[in-house]
Amino acid sequence: MTEMRRVAIVGSARIPFARAHTAYTNETNLSMLSATLRGLAEKYGLVGEKIDEVVGGAVISHSRDFNLAREAALDAGLAPGTPGTTMQIACGTSLQAALMLAAKIATGEIDSGIACGSDTVSDSPLVFSDKFQHRMIDANRAKGAGQTLAAFRGFGPGELAPVAPSTQEPRTGLSMGEHCELMAKQWHVPRRAQDEFALSSHINAATAYDEGFHDDLLVPFAGLVRDNNVRADASLERMSALKPAFDKQSGEGTLTAANSTPLTDGAASVLLASEEWARARGLPILAFLTAGRVSANDFAHGDGLLMAPTIAVSEMLARRQLGFDDIDYFELHEAFAAQVLSTLNAWTDEQYCRDVLKREQVMGEIPRDRINVKGSSIAYGHPFAATGARILGVAAKLLETEQKQRSLLSVCTAGGMGVAALLERQD
Repeated sequence: MTEMRRVAIVGSARIPFARAHTAYTNETNLSMLSATLRGLAEKYGLVGEKIDEVVGGAVISHSRDFNLAREAALDAGLAPGTPGTTMQIACGTSLQAALMLAAKIATGEIDSGIACGSDTVSDSPLVFSDKFQHRMIDANRAKGAGQTLAAFRGFGPGELAPVAPSTQEPRTGLSMGEHCELMAKQWHVPRRAQDEFALSSHINAATAYDEGFHDDLLVPFAGLVRDNNVRADASLERMSALKPAFDKQSGEGTLTAANSTPLTDGAASVLLASEEWARARGLPILAFLTAGRVSANDFAHGDGLLMAPTIAVSEMLARRQLGFDDIDYFELHEAFAAQVLSTLNAWTDEQYCRDVLKREQVMGEIPRDRINVKGSSIAYGHPFAATGARILGVAAKLLETEQKQRSLLSVCTAGGMGVAALLERQD
């Protein structure tokens, strides 16, 4: 039987995140991910070196992005022998990539890997109607002018109208924000609590910048040296003045632009390795990735689109025989303030813990001073596929700098899924 090896988090690198249609308007998933991977390679002296595998992807992607991880690895200056695997699990993409690589490292299949993700809302692909696309294909295959003209017989201008990108769930027709409004109502999460949580994200993120926490994590790119969404001057007064963004008609909407993540462009990466591989190259080991779990729920029939992380976290901790009291820091992705607060409420609800999590007792409360202590997605932004790697990099560095033992990570995703991971620092 193969002896399991510990999976080291060596470190991370990312480009600053930018609000959509600002600094990265002319950038692509490939240009952003390539810059991020080159920054990681230069940071750890890996330019020209072979990494056993690069795994990552993008949620909003063009057809040209089909080989994204491999092309970015080549552009970044890694050895041509470095393979790249492009995958996607919505907002959990780069955290799932890390779990996939960790399994291979733990079993000895590989010694090193890079988990990464990139997303750009500014470069979203526009899709035309199926009928118009079929006309273009027929025209491309036509032999002669007659067949080309025949492909457009009966053509109407309405066929040219592009289909705008959206975050609507195919099974419900509701956007992610609309789903989260339903969760906020179900879990009785008031507007004030959401705004206060969002404000703390900005305050914590701005403080982290002032303290220099991000100095060695960011790779300057396209004129940006820091995330352009963090608001050091955010206030509850300004937040409370904003109108609901999703439930605009009932008079009961609570989600706004201030307590939701903004549409964001960016990329992030994390270097994982076996202890032996890292130590042989004189590289640091910030923490060890010791557990992970992916979950899903029946969101199409009322489970709550973004509640699946409650299941992933519960199952992961049960397998490790750990509770919230054993965790020093919690990195909970802030898709919306209401999502995090609904999750926290569910873990203290007897019926939910019994019926959904199959637990005899509630999981309990998490002290707020352990949650997202350096800020999170509401402040930094949320380039979908990049967020997991950003969180993983922050969690590993935080454990090392504060000399703490464990950090728990969770990310909610479209499709009613959740990804969780556990980091541990061991002497």
